[in-house]
Amino acid sequence: MAKYLLLKHYRGAPACANDVPMSDWTPEEISTHVKYMQDFADRLEKTGEFVDAQGLAPEGTWVRYDGEGRPPVTDGPFAETKDLIAGWMVIDVDTYERALELAGELSAAPGAGGKPLHEWLELRPLMAAPPTITE
Repeated sequence: MAKYLLLKHYRGAPACANDVPMSDWTPEEISTHVKYMQDFADRLEKTGEFVDAQGLAPEGTWVRYDGEGRPPVTDGPFAETKDLIAGWMVIDVDTYERALELAGELSAAPGAGGKPLHEWLELRPLMAAPPTITE
């Protein structure tokens, strides 16, 4: 089994077919979308292929170490994850082909007007173990 990250983007990926921002969806369209995502996760949980899924809140802050007790905090000027990443799902599947199949199905989650988004998802394998150094 291999674990894969299915990464949902707010922007930065190619536009999806149903390219209406979620902020313009009706409450019913949002509920339908969330239900599709939950039903998808529930089905994968039953097959043992579900690991985790999270939607991200729009808030976020950049922090880095800048000496003892002084972590600088900034809100830009670079592209921030809170503007780019909407959420993720981690799956654990037998093959890369199965990961592709599930990503394609998740891409069809409904959006505005109940029509499938056909959104682009980023599929990334998780590292199984840290790389080893040989001499």
